[in-house]
Amino acid sequence: MTTLVFGHKSPDTDSTGSAILWSWYLNEVKGEQAQPVLLGEPNTEAAFMLERWDLPKPQIIEDVAEGAPVVIVDTNNPAELPANINSANIRAIIDHHKLVGGLETKGPIDITVRPLACTATIMVDLMGDDAAKMPDAIKGAALTCILSDTLEFRSPTTTAYDRTVAEKLAAELGLEVSAYAADMFAAKSDVSSFSDAELIRMDSKEYEVDGTKFRVSVLETTAPGIVLDRKDSLVASMVDVAEEDGVDQVLLFVVDILNEEATLLVPNDLVKGVAEKSFGAVVDGDAVVLPGLMSRKKQIIPNLKV
Repeated sequence: MTTLVFGHKSPDTDSTGSAILWSWYLNEVKGEQAQPVLLGEPNTEAAFMLERWDLPKPQIIEDVAEGAPVVIVDTNNPAELPANINSANIRAIIDHHKLVGGLETKGPIDITVRPLACTATIMVDLMGDDAAKMPDAIKGAALTCILSDTLEFRSPTTTAYDRTVAEKLAAELGLEVSAYAADMFAAKSDVSSFSDAELIRMDSKEYEVDGTKFRVSVLETTAPGIVLDRKDSLVASMVDVAEEDGVDQVLLFVVDILNEEATLLVPNDLVKGVAEKSFGAVVDGDAVVLPGLMSRKKQIIPNLKV
């Protein structure tokens, strides 16, 4: 039976690329049947990666069948996975996020969770000498994942090992890191074709703080003005998205990759309080700039207070 390899809902570059990367490894190195799949449409940067490296877009699935063998990558949170995930046969988890709890397995499994910036970095390490067998397209996917999750080494989640692996892959592919990253970020910043609701959900995770449920959305861009010009309509859509998704509030951070700061939209007193208590911000108006804020995983989620 074919093993399905997938990451979280609202698939970003690492979630998309790591599913492809590990499926290649299982198929070509381990001799097992595996297929990468997605739990939604990939974001613009992930789509750029697929096109740049001539990789077919994985099939999008809604749920998994009971007993289906699966490998989970780039998450361990049941809220970000198919509704039927605990009825599937989870064979492995490869991730770089904190343990959330709630997943159930049929027996002992391989679990690798490491404090690295990117799931693809972990996978290259797990492959060992077999990583040298990766064709250029798979190397390109791995490189794209690492540069995406580290924001070209700007993110505080970046480790020396992430950088080493990325630079080695770039050298093998004959790519200049900064030039390639600029192309990636330009693709990520082109959000003109997306509705406000799609933007809010594009890179978002649900998180609860003292009984208050948030959808924490991050838009990483080299052109924040394009997003912030839509501030009024985004704020209005945040209300609808929160209601539709069963959360109390959307927190939308527009991360300026080049200036290494984030702008948090402040539609009401609840978010104003979150900004002040969580980040020590002084809020005056419907948005606040948070210098140095780049990482949801390391800087936003751990500090949220209501």
